[in-house]
This record gives sequence, C-alpha cells and structure tokens, in this order.
Amino acid sequence: MESQPQKGHGEKEKTLGLLDLSVLGIGAIIGTGILVLTGIVAAEDSGPAIVFSFLIAALASGLIGLCYSELTTSLPNSGSAFYYAWVSIGKFVAFLAGWTLIGVYVTTTATVANGWTGYVQSFLEVLGVNLPHQFLVNPAAGGIINLPAVLMIFLMTIILTRGTSESKVVNNFLVGVKIFIILLFIVVSVRHVNPANWHPFFPYGYGGIFTGASAVFFSFLGFDALATSAEDAKNVEKNIPRAIILCLVISTALYILVSLVMTGVVSYKELNVSEAMSFVLIIKGHKYVAEIVSLGAVLGIMAVVFAFIYAGSNIMKSMSRSAFLPQGLAKTNAKTQSPNRAIWLIGILSAILAGEFDLHYLALIANIGSLVVFALISLIVIILRYRYPELKRPFKVPFGNVIPICSILICIVLLVSISATAWLTYLVWVAVGLIVYFGYSLRHADKFNFSDESGIPKN
Repeated sequence: MESQPQKGHGEKEKTLGLLDLSVLGIGAIIGTGILVLTGIVAAEDSGPAIVFSFLIAALASGLIGLCYSELTTSLPNSGSAFYYAWVSIGKFVAFLAGWTLIGVYVTTTATVANGWTGYVQSFLEVLGVNLPHQFLVNPAAGGIINLPAVLMIFLMTIILTRGTSESKVVNNFLVGVKIFIILLFIVVSVRHVNPANWHPFFPYGYGGIFTGASAVFFSFLGFDALATSAEDAKNVEKNIPRAIILCLVISTALYILVSLVMTGVVSYKELNVSEAMSFVLIIKGHKYVAEIVSLGAVLGIMAVVFAFIYAGSNIMKSMSRSAFLPQGLAKTNAKTQSPNRAIWLIGILSAILAGEFDLHYLALIANIGSLVVFALISLIVIILRYRYPELKRPFKVPFGNVIPICSILICIVLLVSISATAWLTYLVWVAVGLIVYFGYSLRHADKFNFSDESGIPKN
C-alpha cells in the first residue's frame, strides 16, 4: 500500500479533465444498449417493461459506481479491479479479476461492433446500396463474416494508437453526434406514441424484467472504463466520482425516454431488429430522419468501441507490467505513450468475435463477466475498510457497508437470470485463464509494478 508511486520526473502527462471523463463514460454507456439492444430485449425478454429493466440495471450500476468511486480515488491506477483485488485479497484473485475484465472488454467491443453493422446496412439501403448478405452476418446467421464490424474495430484501434491526447478529440466529437441523433429520434417519434402499444406492459411477467435487466446491464459498463483511466485523469479524487455519477444519470434518463417512445410507437413484438431506431422512424414515414439517425449511429457507436478497446488495453497493460502476462505487452510507444501492443491484441481479439458470433449471445457473456467483477469490487470496498482503515479516502461510500452489500446482492440476482449456455462460455474463458495463470503468471508475477517500465523487455 505504501509503495504507490508519487509524481515524479517523466511521469505520463494527465490529459483527461472532468468533461473528457464524462464524455468518455457517456460514450461508453450510450451506444449499443440504446441503439441496438433496446428493441431486441423488448421483443425477446421484457416488452414495454424494459423501462423497469433499465431502472434495475441503472440502480445496480449506481451502487457499483459509488463503490468504484471510493476505490478509484483511494487507489488511482489503470488496473481497475485487477489492482484493487491485488491490494485487498491477493495475487490469484487479482489475476481472475483482470482476466475476466479483459474478456468483458473484448466481448463488449465485439457486441457493440456487431450491432453497428445493422445501422451501416440500414444507411446504405436507403441510398440504394445493398452489401452482400454473407459479409454482413456471422456464420450462425447464414453468412461468412460480419466484415463492417471487423473493419470498424481496426479503424478505432489505429486511432487509439495515436495516444489519448489526440484520440480524445475524435471521441468527444463522436459522442456529441450520438447524443444529437438520440434526441432527434425522441423529438420526431414522440408524436406517434400510442399508449395502446404499452398493453400488455408485462407480457413476459415480472421475471422478464429481471431477464431484461441482465441483458441490458451490459449497456451501463462505461463507468468501469472511467476507473481504468485513473492514470490519465486530472484531479482524480474529484473528477472520477463526479464523472461516474454524471454519466450514469444522463445515460439512464436517455435510456428510459428512448425505450418508452420506441415501445409506444411500435408494438414490442416488431422490434427484434438491430437498427431499432431507424426501423421505427421508417415505419412512420420519416425516411430522411431515419437516414440521419443511421448515419449518426454509425458514427456514434464508434465511440463505444473506442472506450472499450482503450479500457481493455489499460487492463492488459497493468497485468503485463506486473508480469501476469508477457511484459512486452506493457511497453508504451515513445511518442504517443500508448500501449500499442496491448491495444492491437485487444482489437484483434474483438474483431474475431465481432465477425463470427451472435450479438445477443456476446452481450450475455459480457454481462456475466462484468457482474462477477462488480460484485467483487463491492466486496473489496468492505475488505479494504477492514484491512486498511487508515487509508486516505477522498470519496467514501455513505451508510457504512449497506451500499456495497446491496450492490453484491443485486449482482447475484442478475447473474442467476443469465442462461446456462452463456455461463458455460464464461467458465471456458476462466479455464483458459487458469492455464495461463499456472503456466506463466505464477512463475513470473511477484510484485505489483505501478508505472515503471524499466526491466520490461523491448521485444
């Protein structure tokens, strides 16, 4: 605990202020969840009651966000749950947390890119351009590869290798576009709301609400991306808690408005499409507005991919820096200070999954990993308070251990609602991680390396 580094000569420049952090969080949260999953989950899991699914997921995210705020301000490091678990519990749990987070960011990136293709297709079809079907869907859907998703991931990967100070400008622009098209959809569509479409409001029963909450929880993962940005953040003690709370409030409000309008304009039974917003607008005759929304979604969803590749590479960098993974992955570019090897590895793995697997299935896998990590984060808050009561905590979760315990319980309830198939896939990922841990990490990882690159091999 006492070995945390102090600011010194040659330390990486901190470039992210409150606005940048808030935009990064909103960019990660507002994306596939609102543009893609809203329609699919309403059709398959919750019906119009998806509003309550979002509220439950938002409540869980808010409680977890408070726990993250305490840990991030007390122990600022890009390792997120990996680092917190190391300090509070030990090396083995730290590895499992970091390995799970890498899986979460890879599958989330793939899910987002997968849904992005639907808007690309919708945008081009209005212009009279029809791409070959076999290059738009994965093999399970009768195609060869989701090629647009793969290409977009590689584009965002290239942008990220230029460093956060330059790439954040691109990200801020893309987030602005995304918020604009969401507001445009609400303003244009709200006049077509027919309350009759909200009946029955609970077509899948109350169990459908929790099943839907488990599916859409994936939509709120952006605040963890903020936790991984601690080493790039200015005034981390104040800015990260504020950014987490701000992006959760704004995102939840937009999710609820969009889901109410969408299910009010069109019956939930018709919304099982990946480009739900433009679909609803086209049905009501707003062809040109649908084209604007599709173009905005094409640009805006890129910001989500940006945020999650960035977060995933930071986790990989932190694990590699401490020799849990080959240390060459932690090497940063001399000019941009970005961990380009880690960025490219995360990008390549994400592209493979995006090109070959189903969107809804990928989202469920991402949810399992994230809920497991978030339950661990909440537990770590309690453990650290017991083990290190003297630790300086610029932000402390109120009401003692009540909020962390509630956070753990909500995560468990949502985990129980996820399918056995998704659980099996997650356990396979954990099994691969155990092979890596006992085959490599156990022999190499000894001491946590906070930021020093000395001793990291150059090739």
